[in-house]
Amino acid sequence: MSSKSLNRSLHAAKATKQDEFYTQITDIERELVHYKKHFKNKTVLCNCDDPKVSKFFHYFSHNFDKPLKLKKLITTCYKNCDADLFSKHTAKNGLWLEYDGDKNKNRIPDPEEIGIHPFKGDGDFRSAECIALLKQADIVVTNPPFSLFREYVAQLIEYDKKFLIIGSVNARHYKEIFKLIKDNRLWLGYNCTRYFSKPDGSIFETARTYWYTNLDIDKRHEEITLYRKYSATEYPHYDNLDAIDVSKTNAIPCDYDGLMGVPDGLLDNYNPDQFELIGIPFGDQGKEIGVTKNHRGRTDIAITKDGKSRCPYSRIIIRRK
Repeated sequence: MSSKSLNRSLHAAKATKQDEFYTQITDIERELVHYKKHFKNKTVLCNCDDPKVSKFFHYFSHNFDKPLKLKKLITTCYKNCDADLFSKHTAKNGLWLEYDGDKNKNRIPDPEEIGIHPFKGDGDFRSAECIALLKQADIVVTNPPFSLFREYVAQLIEYDKKFLIIGSVNARHYKEIFKLIKDNRLWLGYNCTRYFSKPDGSIFETARTYWYTNLDIDKRHEEITLYRKYSATEYPHYDNLDAIDVSKTNAIPCDYDGLMGVPDGLLDNYNPDQFELIGIPFGDQGKEIGVTKNHRGRTDIAITKDGKSRCPYSRIIIRRK
């Protein structure tokens, strides 16, 4: 499938609110291995999960005592889920599950060890019932609805919660999300993925998705080795912003102190001690950092070369510290 087709699939799902993309256990394990130190004696909330199929519930319940040493696991489920883990009776309201560890020492979460509680409402993460559970949590880990990602993150920030969640690749460019990255209140995790499972168990391929978190990780303290030297011919200035264009992350010059436009892939390995994020040089966000109108009358950065003006794709503006 081409990148354009993948993006169309994701955007179509977003437009129709088809947000039931279930994360695969292999992807959860691959990411969570980097965060184990954060979970000791913590209450974890997965508040966008169907416990029948949620691999988040599976991961945390089966690793509850070792190696994570959790205090409590809470999982909330939106309406139209099964009333318990085994029956096929459809519940009109949402429900939430509570697990506080293995009691019979068989090292697996048994049904009798899992508390199942009905909501009075539908179990929407924005409801008062779900917010009450959110207030109990130390860390939120889930795959929230892509169509509500801005609102979902805003709620986590409002209640000052630690989190590790999945969002689309484009979420990095949302004004609200980029500001959090810029302010050092959110960053990207270790991995990305394209593959999820549908409610029927089949595998679904999307555009790339990323883990977004505010849990401190070693990755964000690793510096990128810079070895290239600045030259005016290799690093042209933009027509409508006082900054140079850097075509590849590994080509960032080590001796240039001004503004630079670099591929947004830098956010994958962004170290706030090495670089300062200035902004996104497109549209309304471009206006905020001083981008003027280009040859097309738009506030997108442009470069004139060989008499032709073009707009470099997907840049962010940074400065070396």
